[in-house]
Amino acid sequence: MKKNWKTGVCRTVLALSISLAAVGIAMAEEGGDTVFVPGTSVNGLGIADLTVDEAAERIGSFYTKDYTLTIKERGGKQETITGEQIGFSVKLPDGFLQEKLNQQNAGERVFGPDVDNKYKTDMVISFQSERLEQSIQALDCITGNGATAAADARISDYAEGEAFTVIPEIRGNQVDPEKAAEAIRAAVHTGAMEVDLEALGCYIEPRIYSGDETLKALCDTMNQCREMEITYTIGEESQVLPAVEICSWITGASEGQIQVDREKAGAWIGNLAAQYDTAGKTRQFSTVSGRIAEVTGPYGWKIDQAAETDALIAMIRSGQSQTREPQYASTAAVRGEQDWGSTYAEVDLTGQHVYLVKDGAVIWDAPCVTGNISKKYDTPPGIFPLTYKQKDKVLRGAKRADGTYEYESPVSFWMPFNGGIGFHDANWRSSFGGEIYKTGGSHGCINLPPDRVPAFYEQVYKGMPVICYL
Repeated sequence: MKKNWKTGVCRTVLALSISLAAVGIAMAEEGGDTVFVPGTSVNGLGIADLTVDEAAERIGSFYTKDYTLTIKERGGKQETITGEQIGFSVKLPDGFLQEKLNQQNAGERVFGPDVDNKYKTDMVISFQSERLEQSIQALDCITGNGATAAADARISDYAEGEAFTVIPEIRGNQVDPEKAAEAIRAAVHTGAMEVDLEALGCYIEPRIYSGDETLKALCDTMNQCREMEITYTIGEESQVLPAVEICSWITGASEGQIQVDREKAGAWIGNLAAQYDTAGKTRQFSTVSGRIAEVTGPYGWKIDQAAETDALIAMIRSGQSQTREPQYASTAAVRGEQDWGSTYAEVDLTGQHVYLVKDGAVIWDAPCVTGNISKKYDTPPGIFPLTYKQKDKVLRGAKRADGTYEYESPVSFWMPFNGGIGFHDANWRSSFGGEIYKTGGSHGCINLPPDRVPAFYEQVYKGMPVICYL
């Protein structure tokens, strides 16, 4: 029988294929089932054709000798910490490598581009913490060596004749040392090969940027200050605070508002007070008898300097020109040196007499008894505002250790003006005036005849000037 040549060829090719496959299997199995197949890696480190022990050694050796943590910093700078520096070593979980080799063997040890023999696992990492900390603290990024600090956008300083402008922020390249150190520690703990400090937000950033709308608005307001003026009215007079001086007090902007040099603003208000305050100043008083007495005391005009300094700073921050009367801690009847006006109570301490003057005319008078000078209870001279008036009051002296008082004196009318010193009726006295006060005077108060006090009481009022003189 004639054989078909094509059939013979096919049989030959099949036999050859089987033979080559056998050779391939033999090659794949060379080395047996004790080594990892080609393409095997653990955490990115190749261990193909290595036994379990060899693979463990390779991995351990790599991290011990070849491990390097690259610290990526702003501006392209890099620093490193090596495994040798910190005594770094790793150990895979017990049985991990053997388990993966067993899996490969059970899967007929297949490999190639379509087979995933890349394994990942947490490693048992060890290092010397003290050496790691030393390495971290020696990094330029931690020490700040050559670093540029971040700076907020701000408004330019005052320069006469020049507008205020927004000065852009500086990002700098200074890290938060603790945050950066913690990021590096975390990378070492996981065996990471690099750590990006910027990506992890380790840099100190400006808090305020040039595009900040609040900052730009403040700059606009500060430029308004270049055109503003503040006018203070004091009686018929006025004092103007010009823009050039206002702007020289501006120290910048922060916390959402213009910052003003409080010391300079306070000094300006202080000068205003020195010029116009009358309280506490010595003034000339023309007595009922026609002689001139010098008087001083708390009565008078007195600017509340602290409150007015606050108000002035608030006005400057508004950027708007304003006219204002100062806030006063105390006021007087009229402006001028003789600010008590034409209505007041007058106490002649030497003549031991009290006068009530209304609209320049004496409408009431009476003899009095003032403080006992022999016992140093002298009634102080000065000008004071009447504090208040009250009927039916018990006046008491100092309290003794046993709870009793040095004296207790009921009075029908009480009108204090200088602390515990005041006008009152004294029904225990039979005479007034003369020289009684020198040895038999009061504890400092103005004793008045009981029958004369009601009319006096009806005419006086809270705040009325009381002028005592020697």
